[in-house]
Amino acid sequence: MSGLSASDLLGLFAHFLLLSLLSVGGAITTAPDMHRYLVTDQHWITDAQFTASVALAQAAPGPNVLFVAALGWNVAGPVGAIVTMLGIMMPSTTLALWATRWGTRRRDTLAVRAFTAGLAPLTIGLLLATGWILTDPARDQWGLLALVGMTVLVVGRGKLSPIWMVAVGMLAGAIGWV
Repeated sequence: MSGLSASDLLGLFAHFLLLSLLSVGGAITTAPDMHRYLVTDQHWITDAQFTASVALAQAAPGPNVLFVAALGWNVAGPVGAIVTMLGIMMPSTTLALWATRWGTRRRDTLAVRAFTAGLAPLTIGLLLATGWILTDPARDQWGLLALVGMTVLVVGRGKLSPIWMVAVGMLAGAIGWV
């Protein structure tokens, strides 16, 4: 059993349940609120543990949502991983299944087209907020911030695969530039 009480685990589950409904663009878009809840409000993990959990899970093969399990594991071990994954996956999966079936039957209506078009800027804003939170530990390192900005420009404006920018970042880190 983890170090958290049953009510803490229930609160963790409920928080991730609510975040699931906000995770337009994937669970990573809700990382800023996960950080607020786990690090700032509850003090269950440190900022470094949060960032390391996200980085490790994103580097590992498999679905991007694995960072939620890594966060849960750092908070409360295996029970925490299960609680956070169930919380983040249940509502969004159920809603996505229902909405896909409903929207497919009505794809040509103005409301469905408008809703779909409105999700793009929302997703971009959530991803930018996530990037801001994840760069917090290194904001005083100008070389790293320049690399992040360059990555956004190159990937956003070009046809270059993001993996090349990951390789540039790895090389810059290996030689001590960032």
